Amino acid sequence: MSKSLRLSEKWFRRGLWLVAIVFASFLIGLGSAVVGDLPQVEQVRGLDDFIDRSAAEPLRATVQAAETTERQAGSELEQAELQLGAAQQASQNARETFANWIATRRATERPDQDRELITRTQALDAFKADEDKAQRRVGTQQQIALDARQAGERAREQLAVLERAANDQLRAEYRRVELRVFGLRLALTLPLLVIAGWLFVKKRKSTYWPFVWGFIFFALFAFFVELVPYLPSYGGYVRYIVGIVVTVLIGRYAIVALNTYLARQKLAEAQPDQLRREELSYDTALVRLGKSVCPGCERPVDLKNADIDFCPHCGIGLFDHCGPCDTRKSAFSKFCHACGSAAGTRHPASTVLAPAP
Repeated sequence: MSKSLRLSEKWFRRGLWLVAIVFASFLIGLGSAVVGDLPQVEQVRGLDDFIDRSAAEPLRATVQAAETTERQAGSELEQAELQLGAAQQASQNARETFANWIATRRATERPDQDRELITRTQALDAFKADEDKAQRRVGTQQQIALDARQAGERAREQLAVLERAANDQLRAEYRRVELRVFGLRLALTLPLLVIAGWLFVKKRKSTYWPFVWGFIFFALFAFFVELVPYLPSYGGYVRYIVGIVVTVLIGRYAIVALNTYLARQKLAEAQPDQLRREELSYDTALVRLGKSVCPGCERPVDLKNADIDFCPHCGIGLFDHCGPCDTRKSAFSKFCHACGSAAGTRHPASTVLAPAP
């Protein structure tokens, strides 16, 4: 249609399309803000809202106490192992010294060294006692850490059972919240889509068509961006069913529109030629002629063939001759392109002169 429009009208239409797009963008921004705040209507709940706190709190306290005890036992164990190492080294050195002294004692066989033998033996026993004490301290800390670790593991296992049950309830609650939020999205989006469909059918060519198309763009965005991605899946059943329903509705509309169009065309082709050309919009006829199709039946016609004056498919007149200059011209032109005479002007020679008074 743009080829048949005046230059100023083209720019006005482009500006109006810009108005439609800007209007749609503001509506989309407002809609996105509203939809983005929908989850706030639901209370955010966590795992602790579903777990048995009377049973979980003692178990958590046990786990925490076991972890604290295990850490302390680990620190004490490190110290005890260092002390055990030192005691073992001291005992080893004492044994080596004692062994050397015994070897010397046997070589000299001096009876006056019997008292020193007793003293050295007692000192060696004291080193061994220190080593045994450090070893027991290490064993004690290891036992404390093991007891704490086992107690913590038992408490964690019992707590995991409670958390699994609570987690199942939490997931079910998330699904319910998701469905409620989706229901709110649907309650907002579906009326917009219905209104947009009505506007498309009834008002898309009205005076305020930029706002109509802006609202249609907004409704389509709300449906395909704000609603469709949040459809619950349920294994794909919901999305496939919605896709089938939408496809059926669009297909039914297309089939009905096609049948209505064909019936209207069949009825129009049965009307007289002059009436058919009068009912055709001038701009519509120019657009169809520019596409080398018949303005009446929209079938292809060789408009460059000078021998064709009528559509071979529906019989509507495509070309006629100017009355004043007899130039072949389009039957839908309002003026002759050769002499500028208005369409329908009769040849001067054919004009009947009134008799002189």
